[in-house]
Amino acid sequence: MDSLLEKFENKAPEIVFEWSDPETEAEGWVVINSRRGGAAGGGTRMRKGLNKREVESLAKTMEVKFTVSGPAIGGAKSGINFDPKDPRKEGVLQRWFAAVSPLLKFYYGTGGDLNVDEIHEVIAMTEEAGIWHPQEGVFNGHFKPNEASKINRIGQLRNGVVKVIENPEFTPDVSRKYKVADMITGYGVAQAVHHYYDIWGQDYREKRAVIQGWGNVGAAAGFYLAQMGIKVVGIIDRDGGIHKQEGYSLEEIRNLFLNRNGTQLSAENMIPYDQINEEIWDLDFEIFVPAAASRLITKDQVDRMIGTKLEVISCGANVPFNDPEIFFGKTGLYADDNLSVIPDFIANCGMARVFAYLMQGGVALTDEAIFEDTSDVIRKALQNVHDLSSSTQGISKRALEHSLKQLVK
Repeated sequence: MDSLLEKFENKAPEIVFEWSDPETEAEGWVVINSRRGGAAGGGTRMRKGLNKREVESLAKTMEVKFTVSGPAIGGAKSGINFDPKDPRKEGVLQRWFAAVSPLLKFYYGTGGDLNVDEIHEVIAMTEEAGIWHPQEGVFNGHFKPNEASKINRIGQLRNGVVKVIENPEFTPDVSRKYKVADMITGYGVAQAVHHYYDIWGQDYREKRAVIQGWGNVGAAAGFYLAQMGIKVVGIIDRDGGIHKQEGYSLEEIRNLFLNRNGTQLSAENMIPYDQINEEIWDLDFEIFVPAAASRLITKDQVDRMIGTKLEVISCGANVPFNDPEIFFGKTGLYADDNLSVIPDFIANCGMARVFAYLMQGGVALTDEAIFEDTSDVIRKALQNVHDLSSSTQGISKRALEHSLKQLVK
């Protein structure tokens, strides 16, 4: 695998688009790793301190993810170096989408990502810029549909991504009108845990979990894990956290989801960040879900989790380990060699899979069909890894090698 990985990582991206906002200090990049299959896809993120290298690495990660989620296209990513709490954010995003609209029209598809909302920002602002849908470029570049087919499938995308979830099995509160885009990534992260234990022949009920990050991915994953009977024993978020060794009930997790302050944990008796960050890694738990920012998990934290009862890490965050390498550095390799690590390109492929599903002709637009399709794709990916070897270690390496063989000639 090493030679495949070296070739893939060192190959220069096919297209790098650079942008400087004329009205603020914001700067941004679209990196298209390749136009495999005539198009490329990847979300739009914003954070202060983001750089081109980060966007390049995420574009390569997206290319691997598409070997799991489909369609068979290249990987891309958009990144804007700007403080998302700045009141000028809306104007920055509007000018950004206007600048990249030619790419979005012909061969690039995007969506929401870190600090950029899929529905209220990406879909709304690309429409203002003259784009039928943020995935229009994938239609034109990859599917090359006739006009009638394109209109039909974009209609599916428009309706499916923003569909209000009606089935109480898939939402913490039907009355809050959560949409597919709000819940699907966290659902996939939880389903990855479900399928891991099922395929490797273990029972996940009564297992315990710690969640890092309580935004859309972490909170949704926590809700679905609790639904499965898994006890969430700790949550660590940016400003603090909570833990209880006996675990929180489904109703408690539901309330923690519903009572968030925006996308942040809000709970009584919140433990300050420095304290929770010292205590949480030594709890007894079998499942860890990193679902915050990239590159946070240190080797010391991995060591401490190995020292307890940890069995599986389901990666809700992209590139969660604190390594400079795109895919595997020392920390990530160490975790993969000692634990079951379900990689991000499998565990958090939910939104990419929803796009791929809705781009097909004549699919069902029910909650059950959309969510079950994502679950089935994640199960198939994990089954492929198990078929290569039933070892509970090295899952990420086997999964990556399986994907790279499809990408590197």
